[in-house]
Amino acid sequence: MKDFLKNVLATITGIVVLGIIMAIISVISMVGLVASSAGSTKVAENSVFTLMLSGQLDERAADDPLSMLTGQVTENLGLDDMISAIKKAKDNKDIKGIYIEAGMFSSDTPASSHAIREALLDFKKSGKWIVAYADSYTQNTYYICSVADKLFLNPQGMVDWHGLASTPYFVKDLLAKFGVKYQLCKVGKYKSAPEMMTADKMSDANREQVTAYINGIWKVMLKDVSDSRKIPVDSLNAYADRFVALAEQNDLVKMKLVDKLMFTDEVKDEIKKLLKLDKDEKIPQLTLADMKNVKGKKQEGEQIAVYYAYGEIVDSETGGLTSDGHNIVANTVCKDLEDLMNNDDVKAVVLRVNSPGGSAYASEQIWRSVTQLKTKKPVVVSMGGYAASGGYYISCAANYIYSEPTTITGSIGIFGMFPDFSGLLTDKLGVKFDEVKTNKHAAFGTAARPFNAEELALLDQYIGRGYELFRKRVADGRKQSVESIEEIAQGRVWLGNDALGIKLVDAIGSLDDAVKKAAELAKLKEYHATNYPEPVDWWVDLLEQGSKGSYLDSELRQALGEYYEPLRLVKTMNHQNAIQARLPYYLNIN
Repeated sequence: MKDFLKNVLATITGIVVLGIIMAIISVISMVGLVASSAGSTKVAENSVFTLMLSGQLDERAADDPLSMLTGQVTENLGLDDMISAIKKAKDNKDIKGIYIEAGMFSSDTPASSHAIREALLDFKKSGKWIVAYADSYTQNTYYICSVADKLFLNPQGMVDWHGLASTPYFVKDLLAKFGVKYQLCKVGKYKSAPEMMTADKMSDANREQVTAYINGIWKVMLKDVSDSRKIPVDSLNAYADRFVALAEQNDLVKMKLVDKLMFTDEVKDEIKKLLKLDKDEKIPQLTLADMKNVKGKKQEGEQIAVYYAYGEIVDSETGGLTSDGHNIVANTVCKDLEDLMNNDDVKAVVLRVNSPGGSAYASEQIWRSVTQLKTKKPVVVSMGGYAASGGYYISCAANYIYSEPTTITGSIGIFGMFPDFSGLLTDKLGVKFDEVKTNKHAAFGTAARPFNAEELALLDQYIGRGYELFRKRVADGRKQSVESIEEIAQGRVWLGNDALGIKLVDAIGSLDDAVKKAAELAKLKEYHATNYPEPVDWWVDLLEQGSKGSYLDSELRQALGEYYEPLRLVKTMNHQNAIQARLPYYLNIN
């Protein structure tokens, strides 16, 4: 018995001691985290900014303190951080060049890839060099890396250059196997978002618009690569038709797709030559994380607020998270815009929109806040990858709108999609229903049966009024007639380059261009941009890690790939507003 008690006490003591040690390590780690986030990174002479194109790119990447504490490398990249780092590298005299190492990199949209590429082109204007290397280039990473002065490839690597395709899928028949179907009310013949649930193939109208925008994106990619690599567009198209990913590596050099075949140690030697270092000297390198703490240009002049509105537009936090854990929550955004309106230090606002839309009601509330903000100070919209449907709704009231060439925008239309579970409940599960009611439509929306013809007619009228309001908001914002907006509406998706010609946007340009325009409208000579909303304190983020489910979402996203979004949609369907102003749930472009 004594031995048993000794063992128990020893075990308890060991657990307590281990707990104390772990607590001490955690405190030390947190102190280090605070110190690293508060300090600034000193840049050594003759340094290189090493940009690792690997992981998932989103509009903004939230810090993951749990990963930082445990030493894990996060796979999330923020477009804002990447663009900022490239600018700092351009302005810092001690940084001599950028080395890009391309891996498994996934961009949220073609427009984001274009924005990175444009930032790298601007970097080259400083006279500094860019070197890129990959074991194998995906089409997306090749598009970005083609700006490099030297483009190197592993001797056994490949360049995936194949063109663009869209292969949407449809789950109507799958749902039918479970006795579930969707009833649809919509306005706009091009409004294709519900097709995944209600059809078994693309409509002619949807095929028309998808064909237009993937051809438009491909045209931009061809021109950009052609200009950088000095390869004729016809040749690039021919290479895509030949599927050069399977070509001999030496042929890729002959085609001028890459400059030389090299191993990584040989690439290091090339960079040392550019830095005029001896072979035994180390290359001073800065990562993207390091660049966050490198001081940029001194912030002087009046303040222009850059407010990031990205993700799905929802009425509340329970509306279902986007794949990167971020939503445009109407009541939060409206309060933030009101604060910016009343902030005398803020002289103009740039609304950075990257959204496929969402709740029509939430979009209307944000539209209202933008119009009120505009009465006090200029509002300029900078469109990212998406600013479509509800994303366009919240943009159209601005004083001026910029988009990227490959921004997906427009989609002025509304739909309501209502799940009918009566087949599942009655036919599959054997649940029976009866009905007693006091009024004609007292049982409207019951799970016992689908909508009848009269109820669907009432819904059509309701959604039709929503479409008329959306159309009027656009007409008023763009200073056009309702009739002229109707010609380009009907839920039609437009590429940024095409949206310019039909006056849905005012100019093609970057976020920097939008900031400059805001300064011009506010008549500011000296100014600086400040990002909003401000980042959440790291300790708050750490405490909320469990509730966000970000780790699990990230793992599922990697495992399921293109199937993640539709499965997430099914999970969050009951939390979403039934009346939607949004794009298809997943724009399948590869």
